[in-house]
Amino acid sequence: MSDQQPSGWAIGYTAFAGIMMVLMGGWWVIAGLVGLFNSVFYAVSLSWIFQFDISTWAWIHLIVGIIILVAGFFLFTGATWARVVGVILAILAGLAAFAWLPYYPFWAILFIAISIGVIWALTTHGHDIAM
Repeated sequence: MSDQQPSGWAIGYTAFAGIMMVLMGGWWVIAGLVGLFNSVFYAVSLSWIFQFDISTWAWIHLIVGIIILVAGFFLFTGATWARVVGVILAILAGLAAFAWLPYYPFWAILFIAISIGVIWALTTHGHDIAM
């Protein structure tokens, strides 16, 4: 262990990851709720390998969103388990977003990009936010 103070950039990257996890979790929850309450909102055009019923996608988004949201808040405690859970959830969210590409490509690409950013921040600088 080193007695060096973590850089402001490192703490900023980890805070960015936590904030993005909270935002992404909120977006997934909203996407899930929209799918549950208005099943005709999402346009499905072609047949894809990952073709599910809209209500199935809605439940997936809602559950994953709640988990990501909670993990994002716990990330600010600096706990190692929160970083591990954050990386695992970001990987799962990125994979789920990839499967969601046929439905709404813009949002899916945004979720994939944020997932990559969260994974990078938590694996390179995640330990720096611990108080």
